[in-house]
Amino acid sequence: MPQSLSSVYLHLVFSTKDRMPFLRDMALRGEVHSYLGGISKQLDCVPIIVGGVEDHIHLLARIGRGISQADWVKEIKRVSSTWIKTKSADLAKFSWQSGYGVFSVSQSNLEAVEQYIATQEEHHKSGHFAVAGRGRAA
Repeated sequence: MPQSLSSVYLHLVFSTKDRMPFLRDMALRGEVHSYLGGISKQLDCVPIIVGGVEDHIHLLARIGRGISQADWVKEIKRVSSTWIKTKSADLAKFSWQSGYGVFSVSQSNLEAVEQYIATQEEHHKSGHFAVAGRGRAA
């Protein structure tokens, strides 16, 4: 086969260190989401949607063939942390937690996960933290 095809979708979730609400400001949060999507795209991992709330991020992307998921996450967190610290003196101590969660997503479940990420504000206001496509609390 002369060409290669990869269609692997991942849902990445990671938090600010100690779940500090560094992303409370909606304008900053929007900038961070856009920046994270841009980093992912530069890594040849096409972002589908980036969302989250004041203390954590959700990112759904199609992963490129030339990068491991660990390297993808490491670069997203490294580059964005450095950039976020430049946004304001109040963010000088910003950092992401060291861990993360990453979950494979089937093509048939992409829309449900995308909707779940798009409605994070409502999920967290209601206190019902159901995982997309599942009925139990996360």
